[in-house]
Amino acid sequence: MKISREKIGNAEVRVWRGGKGAPLLYLHGFEQHPGAAPFLEKLCETFEVCAPESPGFGQSSGLDEMHDLLDMALHIRAVVEGWDRGAVNVIGHSLGGMFAAELAVIAPHLTKRLVLVDPFGLWLDDEPLPDPFIQAPDALAKLKWHDPATVKDEPSAFDQTTDGSRHTFRTINLSAATKYLWPIPDRGLARRARYIQAPTLIVHGESDGLIPLRYSDELAKLIPGAEMRRLRDAGHYPMIEAEEPFLDAVQSFFLVP
Repeated sequence: MKISREKIGNAEVRVWRGGKGAPLLYLHGFEQHPGAAPFLEKLCETFEVCAPESPGFGQSSGLDEMHDLLDMALHIRAVVEGWDRGAVNVIGHSLGGMFAAELAVIAPHLTKRLVLVDPFGLWLDDEPLPDPFIQAPDALAKLKWHDPATVKDEPSAFDQTTDGSRHTFRTINLSAATKYLWPIPDRGLARRARYIQAPTLIVHGESDGLIPLRYSDELAKLIPGAEMRRLRDAGHYPMIEAEEPFLDAVQSFFLVP
């Protein structure tokens, strides 16, 4: 995949692009952009992939323009409009899943098919989510992964030569994420999910401790006709821990005739 810096409104963001085929937009999670991760490279074998870094993350500017979730959804709509490929397939992971769902609400004409992967967006009073911003590294790892011991190199857009220290990089990203997730990630998606028209698949790692499986079950009930796919032996990052079944689920859903 190739990286470019693109001006979108008043934001300048990094965008990873690659592949040929039907257009596919990938929206990353709350911790970081995965860069040219293996699962994205494999998606490029079938699709034309566009994977922008969200404003305020990594080296991308524009966080001060994002006053609320609607601003982010409008920013993503501008990304798709600038791509000029018409309606696109969309994958949103984690925080990116919240963004992807909001895009589908406000821009149904630009959202062909929608995959939400362990998405944030709901809040259940009887099963509150753990706060990801206060977790010690070991505790967060236990929440994120099915088996933390097997995860060696988490894909990341971090670049020591341009981003400074990894600690600074992580602080920048988490500070941006708090705008949408703190104190709780309820920004009204439960009220708006019924307006999603795109065929929707929700993929969820069964071992996710950050967002329990019940959250995706509830979201699937709110989105008309949504399908659920549970992946075993995977946590919050099923595209990493269960890459093959993840790709199989996504590709078979997007390639429906």
